[in-house]
Amino acid sequence: MQIAIVGLGRMGGNMVTRLLGGGHHVVAFDRDPSAVSRLAQQGATPASSLADVVAKLAGPRTVWVMVPSGKPTEATISELATLLSPGDIVVDGGNSNFRDSTRHSDELAKRQIRFLDAGTSGGIWGLEVGYCLMVGGDKSAFDHVLPAMTTLAPKGGLGYFGKAGAGHFAKMVHNGIEYAMMQSYAEGFELLKATDYGYDLREITKVWNHGSVVRSWLLELAERAFNADPELSGLKAYVDDSGEGRWTINEAVAHAVPVPTIAASVFARFTSRQTNSFAMRVLAALRNEFGGHAVRKT
Repeated sequence: MQIAIVGLGRMGGNMVTRLLGGGHHVVAFDRDPSAVSRLAQQGATPASSLADVVAKLAGPRTVWVMVPSGKPTEATISELATLLSPGDIVVDGGNSNFRDSTRHSDELAKRQIRFLDAGTSGGIWGLEVGYCLMVGGDKSAFDHVLPAMTTLAPKGGLGYFGKAGAGHFAKMVHNGIEYAMMQSYAEGFELLKATDYGYDLREITKVWNHGSVVRSWLLELAERAFNADPELSGLKAYVDDSGEGRWTINEAVAHAVPVPTIAASVFARFTSRQTNSFAMRVLAALRNEFGGHAVRKT
């Protein structure tokens, strides 16, 4: 089928490559002309603007947006709304808040433009193994885009979950679970490293990845990381977050659903960004005041 990908970063660019490999006609656009040129060399049709994207697609047009959530997505969808025609389709494959996706669907529907929110998981490995796609929105649009989604997703890794917002809500919870899983691995490996057994964490991950109940793709990635740098000495202990973990906690509060493990994993990321934490200094001061425990001076 014919489809445009807007946003050719680490995921969007690889999605274009995978679609081209599946025989689809892809129009590619990014604010960075070099990204467009690179994919044009692979067979994509280059576009110089969103207006050019629309001009190079036949109706009903499908434009898949893969830009950062928030203002970049808002600006892109708003401009597309003025360029597309009734019956055309906008797919938001970024990490947008599900409430924004519901609003986008309603706003585009006033122009008779169909909308899909496609929660997309797979990261930089999606090119090779495929992208897990969690989709919400207009069912007729889903049916139209299904050939491209089938190419993008691995077997069994594509699902349509209903009205707009359902796809990004599922992706939000998916990422909340991911936070907790990664935090659990991180804590376990730190405990192993703290003992006097001298564990080789490369060997631990290799063994656990064969038959263990904790084996997973994340653990396979941990094995790769330890093989590349056993002490992870090239990294700083700073972990960012892109928002989905926070949103998951907010929705858990709104629905009175306890998610203590996910919440703790998000707060652990906040802790990683603190140098000489004030809270920890308060703890040291209190221990010194009530018990005379030793403190370390700056």
